[in-house]
Amino acid sequence: MSTRDSSRSPSRASRASSRGSKGKDKKTGSTKRKAKHSAKKHEDSAASTSSGHPEYIVPLVLTSKTQEIFSCRTDEDVTYENPFKLLKKEDVLSDLKNRAAVSDFSPFKSIITEYPGEELLLVFDRDFIYGQNFYLVVTEEAKESMLQPPEPITDEEEKDEDFEDFTYVPPVPRPWISLGSELEVEEEMVEESQTKIKFMISRVHREFGSRVTFSDYNASDVKDGYMECASYQDKRFNVKPKERDTGIQVVPLLQEQSTQTKWTYPRNACTQYVPREFTEEQKRECLSSKSLKDFINSVSLRLEMALQQNEILNAFVDDWKALCEQESTFGGKSDSHLKEYQSFTDHRFGKEKTISCISWHPALHGLVAVSLAERLSLEDRVNISSKLILKPSLILIWSLNDPIHPQLMLECPDDIYCFQFSPSDPNIIAGGCINGQVVLWDISAYYELLTAKNGVTKNTSKTTLEPKASNDPPLVRYCAVSSIEHGHREVITDIHWLPDLFEITRAGYPYENKSGYCVQLVTCSPDCSVMFWDIRSNKLNTQTPASKKQEENQRDVPFGVPDTFKHLDLVWRPLLKTSIPKTDAGGEFSPIKISLREEHHSCRTADKLQTQVKEEKSGGGIHYSGLRATSAKNTKMLEDINTSYFAGTEDGELLYTDWKMEKDGDSGRLISAKPTQRHVVHDGLVHTVQRSPFLKDFLLTVGGWNFAIWKEGVTSGPILQSCCTQQRYTAAHWSLSRPGVFFIGKEDGNVDIWDLLEKTHEPSQTQNISAAAVTYIKPWIVSARQHLLAVADDSGSLHVLEIPWTLHHPSANESSGVLHYLDREVSHLEYYEQRKTFRAAEKRALELKDHRTKTETTPPVKSKEQLEEEISREYTAYLALENAVLTGLGIRKENEELTVKT
Repeated sequence: MSTRDSSRSPSRASRASSRGSKGKDKKTGSTKRKAKHSAKKHEDSAASTSSGHPEYIVPLVLTSKTQEIFSCRTDEDVTYENPFKLLKKEDVLSDLKNRAAVSDFSPFKSIITEYPGEELLLVFDRDFIYGQNFYLVVTEEAKESMLQPPEPITDEEEKDEDFEDFTYVPPVPRPWISLGSELEVEEEMVEESQTKIKFMISRVHREFGSRVTFSDYNASDVKDGYMECASYQDKRFNVKPKERDTGIQVVPLLQEQSTQTKWTYPRNACTQYVPREFTEEQKRECLSSKSLKDFINSVSLRLEMALQQNEILNAFVDDWKALCEQESTFGGKSDSHLKEYQSFTDHRFGKEKTISCISWHPALHGLVAVSLAERLSLEDRVNISSKLILKPSLILIWSLNDPIHPQLMLECPDDIYCFQFSPSDPNIIAGGCINGQVVLWDISAYYELLTAKNGVTKNTSKTTLEPKASNDPPLVRYCAVSSIEHGHREVITDIHWLPDLFEITRAGYPYENKSGYCVQLVTCSPDCSVMFWDIRSNKLNTQTPASKKQEENQRDVPFGVPDTFKHLDLVWRPLLKTSIPKTDAGGEFSPIKISLREEHHSCRTADKLQTQVKEEKSGGGIHYSGLRATSAKNTKMLEDINTSYFAGTEDGELLYTDWKMEKDGDSGRLISAKPTQRHVVHDGLVHTVQRSPFLKDFLLTVGGWNFAIWKEGVTSGPILQSCCTQQRYTAAHWSLSRPGVFFIGKEDGNVDIWDLLEKTHEPSQTQNISAAAVTYIKPWIVSARQHLLAVADDSGSLHVLEIPWTLHHPSANESSGVLHYLDREVSHLEYYEQRKTFRAAEKRALELKDHRTKTETTPPVKSKEQLEEEISREYTAYLALENAVLTGLGIRKENEELTVKT
C-alpha cells in the first residue's frame, strides 16, 4: 500500500452508505449516534497506525475467478452505489480447503478462521483508497456500523442533547502544595533594580476647604488637559532577541497602590431633562406685568443693534484659527503634496513615444505644448528608418479644459528634442530636430481658435488643411527649416532665444537691438558646435545663381503654409558657429545644455508678454520678412553684456566659456575661445544647466546620480553638491516662486522636492508621479493662488500637477535667507581652498627640509686612533668628575683617589 493513501479517511462507499440509512426514533438515534462517535474515534485512532489502514479492515485483491465464485463481480454485483457483499464464513473456509494456496483468501486464513460471526462483510474499493480493489471487515462492530449507519444529527437535537446532558460543575479550589519549583522561578525572574518614581498630587494648602467654582472647559485644549502619549514603534531601533531565560508564575504578583483621585480623560457629555414651565395663569400675569413692559422698552434698542451686528459680522468666529484654516482647501496651506490636476495622453500619435520637451504658452494661460519622439536607439532608428517616415513627427498643444483632444498639431520634418516660444511674439515657435535642422512655426492664424471656447473661427478656416466636419485638430505646417548642409550634424539638444535687448554680429560682439524683437536664437548639439541664428532677411548677403533660382521657386508658398519665413526656408544658415576647444589636448567638447546669463527672464514676465502681444495684435503683427539686420556702424556696442555662458557636456563636465571669437596669433583667423573653467562633478551627461530665476549668479546642474549648485565667478568648484542616489536623475527645474526650492525627476517615476531652507542633505519630500521615467519638468504660474507643474514621462503621458501653498508661497525673507546660506557656502569653499593651499605649502616646506637634510655635507671620517684618543679623553674627564663629587660628599678620601689613579 502506498504511503499517500495511508492518511486518508475511510472509504467514500462507507460514508455514502452511512448517509443512506436513518433511524426511526430519537432514543435509537441517540444510541446510534453514540456508536457512530465511538466508531469514528476508533477509525481515527486506527488510521494513525503504522500499517497504513484501520485495524478493523483487511485490503485484498480478488481475481475474476474468485469474483465469479462468490458473485461479487465489480460494476455488476457490487457497484459504487452499493459496494457491500456478505460472504458466509463456511463458503470462504471451503474455498480455502478446495483451492488451498490458489485462493485469494489464503493470506488471511487465520483472521477468517478466528472471526466470531457467521458472515463476513466484503466492501468494493473502487477508488483504491486502501490500495486494493476490495477490503474485508474483520470485526462485528465495524460491520454493524457500516451496514446500519446512524441517523444524521440535526441542530435541534444537538441543542436538546446539550441542554439535557450538560450540567455545570463549579471548580473547587484546592490548596497549593509547594514542590520547590517556586525557587527556580524566582531565580529566573527579572527584578527591578531602579526605584520607581512616585508622584503626590494635591491642592494648594491655601485652597483647602475653599468653595469650588465650575466653568466651561474645552476638551480639545491640550493645555492643562488630557493628552494621550500613545506608544509607537521606533523604526530606528530594531533589536531582535535571540534567546533568553525567563521565569513566570501562573498567578501574577499582586501589588497594592492607592491614589487620591480616580483620573479619567475628559469627554463631551450631555444630560436630557424636562424643562420647568410656568402655568397658564403665571404666563398671563408675567406678560401683563408692568416690570416686563419696562424691561422690554429698555432693552429693545440694544436688542435691535445686537441683531444688526449679528447679521453683519459673526462674533463667534475665532480669528486666529481662521487665519490658518482659510487655505485648508485643495492646494491650501495644510497640504504639502503635489495634486494631480490634469493628465494628457494621445493614443493615436503618442503611442510608443516619449515626451522630449515641454513649453507653456507665455500669453494664453492653460495651454501647454509637448514634443513627441520615438523611443529608439541610433541603431534601431537606422534599421527601421523606412517605417519612421510613415509616422508623423508632431508637437501637440493641449488645453487644460480639454484633456482628450489636442488644440493644435505642429508638423515637424523629424523628431523634435527641444523647442521654445518666442518671448517677444508667442505665435513664433523655434525647435531643434534630431537631424540637426532648426524649424520655425507661425501659429498667429490660430490665435482666435486657441482663445475661443467652441468651434473654429473664420480666420482659422482659411488656413487649415482639414475640412470643417473633421474632429481632428488643425495641422500646422512649419514655415521654414534650416539648410541641412550648414547646420548641426547631430541632434539639437538645447535652444534659446536671445533677449530683445541686444543682437550679436558674426564675430560674436553684442550690439544694440533697435527692432525691439527677439530675432536671434542659439542652439547646441553634441557635434561640438554652438550656433547662433538670425531670423531676419539680410540683403547684404551675396547670392549665387543657384540660390536665386531656389528662392524664386519658393515664392509660390503651398496652400496652408504661412509665408512668414519664406525667405529662410532651406537656405537658412547660422550667423555664428562656435565650438568649445579643449585646453590640454586636441579636440573639442560636446555640449548638451547651455545657459546664457543675458537669456535669463524673470518669472513674472508673463503679464508683460501678454500685454505686448495684445499691442502687436492691434498693430497688425510683426513682418519678419521686412526686418533687416542692422549695420554695426549705426549701432553702438554694449559693453555691459556678459557674453560668457555655461555648458554641460555628455561626459559630465561643466564648462565656462565665451562665445566671442578671438584672432589667432599665427594665422590671423577668428577662432573659438577656450573655456576658462572646467569641472567634472557629474558621472553622466548633464541634462540640466539652469540659472536661478531669482539669483542670476547661481546655477543648478543635474546629471547622472547627483546635482550641484554653482556660483558664477567662483572657479574652485560647486558650492553645494549632493550625494549619489540609487536612481538616476533625468530632469530638473527651479521653482518660479520660491528661491530655495527646485524639482528633480528620476528614472523610477519619482519627483524629489528640495527645499534648501529646510534640508540640504536630502529632499524635503519624494512623490511618485508615474511608473515610467520622468523626461521633462516645467513649472508655470497661472495666478497668485495657483501654480502648476508639468511632468512628462517616458511613456508619452503628460501630468499637470498643482503645487501646494507651502511649496509656492515664499516666506517673508526667503530670498535673502537663501542668498545668505549660499554666501556662507561660498565662504566655506574659499576657506577650504585657503586651507588646502596652506597645507600644500606646508607639505612642500617639509619636503624641502628633508631634501636639504639629506643633501648636507657629511663630516670627515675619523681614523681608529683618533676615535680611541677621543674616547680616552672623555673617560678621563668622567672619572675626574666622579671623584670630585664623591670627595665633596665625604664618601671618598683624597688618598683613595691616588690609589684609584695608580
